Amino acid sequence: MKKILTCMLLVLLCSVAARGQEQERVEPIPFGDMDRWIDRQIKESAIIGGETKHVYAIGPTMTIESNEAYENMGGSPWASSNILARVAGITKTNTSVFPEKRGDGYCARLDTRMESVKALGFINITVLAAGSVFLGEMHEPITGTKNPMRKLDTGIPFTQKPKALRFDYKIRMSERENRIRATGFSRIKDVEGKDYPEVNLFLQKRWEDKDGNIYAKRVATMVVRFDRTTADWQNDATFTLLYGDITGHPDYDPNMMRLQVQERYAVNSKGESVPIQEVGWGTAGDEPTHLQLQFTSSHGGAYIGSPGNSFWVDNVEFVY
Repeated sequence: MKKILTCMLLVLLCSVAARGQEQERVEPIPFGDMDRWIDRQIKESAIIGGETKHVYAIGPTMTIESNEAYENMGGSPWASSNILARVAGITKTNTSVFPEKRGDGYCARLDTRMESVKALGFINITVLAAGSVFLGEMHEPITGTKNPMRKLDTGIPFTQKPKALRFDYKIRMSERENRIRATGFSRIKDVEGKDYPEVNLFLQKRWEDKDGNIYAKRVATMVVRFDRTTADWQNDATFTLLYGDITGHPDYDPNMMRLQVQERYAVNSKGESVPIQEVGWGTAGDEPTHLQLQFTSSHGGAYIGSPGNSFWVDNVEFVY
């Protein structure tokens, strides 16, 4: 009898352990393996040199030789800070996100760098460009530096409730103690504080009123800033999503996680780009309607950062 009870107990423990293992389910984000890229070959205006530049997009592997505005292709939900701009009739590009070989595939390298435009003495613009990939779309062509967030359609429809985000990453930090701000039309200034690569994720429950305004409640939050160079790849790094009102949670940081931490835009049902107005915290029981996810080499927003920061990202997936 004792042997039988012991065997039954072992079977029960194995069954419980198996159920525990079955509880974790991993789902890759489409194109999150960073193995497929579109090589957009864009010829810049002759007045600034007329070179053909490579402007990369995460999507089905192909080459596009065209100066046409880009829209997400092949079911890829990813956009980036790589853009085609037409300012004062001049075609210019920026590339701060690059495919980089890793093993048998590729990863994404996000760089913070300076981008300059000079033409016959009457145009002399230098801007700071951070490397960023995000779920959503970019409205091309870019026609100026004013209100850059309006050029982004931030987030994608999403109704699931993952418990964590998992990805591989590598960091190289700039040695600058302070950041710089370079908008292209004013003097380059120092901005106090170290520059950190960041990943931010917000699940939102959105709705639109009759006037086309978009409102949202925050259902889940995850923000991580990286403060040191890594010696090598950090594989399967897993970061937990916090659901509901997290203002009392020990990991809550209002500088990174508060409501409306940064103004972001989305396209409403009228086809207009409008601010997403976060008006409150959702509950852990709320079902989200949209997912915002961004990886960036600099955390301070448009035109602020430290040249030399680099953030490598690969194998982005959700854990359930």
